[in-house]
Amino acid sequence: MATARGLRHLLTSSRWRRRGGEALAAVVPGVSQVDNNSDFLGKKPHRQHPGILRLPCVEVPQALAAAAQFLLLEYSMPNVEKKVQALTNYLWSRRLPVEPEELRRRAVHLEEKFLENPDLLQVEEKLREAVLRALRKTTYHWQELSYNESLSLVYMAARLDGGFAAVSRAFHEIRARVPEFQPQTLMDFGSGTGSVTWAAHSAWGQSLREYMCVDSSAAMLVLAEKLLKGGSESGEPYVPGVFFRQFLPVSPKVQFDVVVSAFSLSELPSKADRTELVQTLWRKTSHFLILVENGTKAGHCLLMDARDLVLKGKEKSPLDPRPGFVFAPCPHELPCPQLTASKPLACSFSQAYHCIPFSWNKKKQKEEKFSMVILARGSPEEANRWPRITQPILKRPRHVHCHLCCPDGHIQHAVITARQHGRYKGTCSPHLLPVITPSESELPPSLPEDPPGN
Repeated sequence: MATARGLRHLLTSSRWRRRGGEALAAVVPGVSQVDNNSDFLGKKPHRQHPGILRLPCVEVPQALAAAAQFLLLEYSMPNVEKKVQALTNYLWSRRLPVEPEELRRRAVHLEEKFLENPDLLQVEEKLREAVLRALRKTTYHWQELSYNESLSLVYMAARLDGGFAAVSRAFHEIRARVPEFQPQTLMDFGSGTGSVTWAAHSAWGQSLREYMCVDSSAAMLVLAEKLLKGGSESGEPYVPGVFFRQFLPVSPKVQFDVVVSAFSLSELPSKADRTELVQTLWRKTSHFLILVENGTKAGHCLLMDARDLVLKGKEKSPLDPRPGFVFAPCPHELPCPQLTASKPLACSFSQAYHCIPFSWNKKKQKEEKFSMVILARGSPEEANRWPRITQPILKRPRHVHCHLCCPDGHIQHAVITARQHGRYKGTCSPHLLPVITPSESELPPSLPEDPPGN
């Protein structure tokens, strides 16, 4: 990493100097240089920076909030607040199920360990019992949730507004960067209470004409339909063109402009099931595939596995041979640098939202922490590949620190100062910075090193 004097030398050289005083100059040697050619700001103020993707505090539609409150009161569930808190904690702390191959490896290791102890009676039956007992103590016991009528209502009370906020932020990413995109069809796998349908209607209600909600739980589908009809079974749906089914469309010819799977991959019992689902969802995708999970390392790992599966997939659909690329959040198709670091971190987002005013909600606003990946059909050249800020910006009186995920697949630390970057510093906090990666021939031959102690 270059020292302070080396950075000053780089920033003041003619090749890397700011032009026009309008944008961000080079901040990290060998990584970033201002993209002056695209004139991304024009005459707009910096507060209208195209890299700003922040979504203001979202609120579920009033009709949805009223229907949810009505259904909860109608059911009169006892101890609902405790059940909501318990389910929330369980879903957030949930880990991936252990694969059979890993379980067998652990069992063999424990058996070898027990056999090394001469004091133990090496009777086969007792040895098997000892191994099973040790496995129960050390292995995460994953359980599939069966959403009946009661649990579906608890899930609605716990996750309806937070799930709506997370998906709204994912939709906002597409709307902000591709405002001309107007989808007509959408499929939501693992639709649950239907928050994706409501968020999609808020984002693209003028163009969407078909919403396909797929969930294996019949109780969830009934609840989602009631929410659309104001809490009743016979009312007029708030969103037209919504269809419910328990299984994915079989025909390979059926594709949707937008396919969404929010908090559903973590509900599958094995990697093989997740692989099959992701491949199926990708075949059903015409433009964008949106995957959302909890903002934990487990959730992030799930999404990175799905991302790599689509990018490295060798199967080509004869109906849609277009390749896939990462539209967001990654500016590259390389391994995630957050996971390959010495201390792996989850790439997560936080979206503020207004809580549905249930009786136990003391706070008016909360933050939904989630991870997402948006895959698109086409070529990466069609998307803007600016580096993305991966951590909260650290502001100081005369400079700010940014951590950037760059198109070369690395995390870089950039320091932006008012002196070097003009009025840009402090005027906004973009999620994407307009910097480009220089080629090796454009880099200065060497940077002077500061003497020790400077």
